[in-house]
Amino acid sequence: MTDRFENLTKLRPEPAAKQLAQANILIRTPLQSPASAPPRQVLAELEGKKAWLDMLLLLSVLLPPRERVWWACLAARDYLGPKSEDDPASLSASEAWVFEPSEENREAARRSLDNAYVDDDTVHCATAVLYCDGMLGPGDLAQYPAPAGASEWSCYAMNVVALGKLSDRFEEHRQLLIDRALDIARGGNGRIAAAAEQVEGDA
Repeated sequence: MTDRFENLTKLRPEPAAKQLAQANILIRTPLQSPASAPPRQVLAELEGKKAWLDMLLLLSVLLPPRERVWWACLAARDYLGPKSEDDPASLSASEAWVFEPSEENREAARRSLDNAYVDDDTVHCATAVLYCDGMLGPGDLAQYPAPAGASEWSCYAMNVVALGKLSDRFEEHRQLLIDRALDIARGGNGRIAAAAEQVEGDA
């Protein structure tokens, strides 16, 4: 097994199949790994089968809520660029929640959804914040369960949107998204360069 999936200390040790079931999420790739297989084993098998989208989907399930949302925010930044005064409110509110996961910031993310433009894909980030703990939101909403896997699906969707926006370098970017998630899973901040950029910088 490749060491690419070692030391993922932020991930829960429960079998990947169990975590997928808890989120009510299925991956399409047939697996030879047993139902008891740990996350790193399933990730390695998916990599061997070049099942990149299923890897992204599984990573969206495996990452803890705060790390998951940060991963989605970084994907949005891939095509929106650095922070600016023109940032969508959903992205700004989501980033604020990552750095301070308070109920106030979660409520701000919820409000941003009410006022978002129809073409604002960063609503995926805010939706992931809203449902971060498996409940419908802060305040009175906290007593009602959210749809299973809603936060996970939203983060996956944000990463897929980023892939589509940067389709001219699809192969390189999908690997960046995966490497970024793995860096976050090891306790990193996810701010890593694409392989091509690293090679160019070393030249």
